[in-house]
Amino acid sequence: MQREVDQYISQFKEGYFSPLALMARLTEEAGELAREVNHAYGEKPKKPDEKDNSIALELGDLLFILICFANSLGIDLTKAHDDVMHKFNTRDANRWTRIDGEEGEG
Repeated sequence: MQREVDQYISQFKEGYFSPLALMARLTEEAGELAREVNHAYGEKPKKPDEKDNSIALELGDLLFILICFANSLGIDLTKAHDDVMHKFNTRDANRWTRIDGEEGEG
């Protein structure tokens, strides 16, 4: 995904936005996701004239911006994911109650 996004962005002279602009975009997209979740699962129905977005599309927008952010900073998201999963599988290994019936520690 990072290569595909980089190929797309690389065709434009402007390139990636600055980290601050990407952070603002990420926050903006998170707000749009929150709005869709609120419409789907909260007490706030959509107005009749509101466009029909979906949680999936908003997650896709967030993923695209997150990939742009990582690419612009030279961060390998596969490595970042692997590092985070290692952290969860070690530090939090016994934190939650497992489906197989083993109790977590807290």
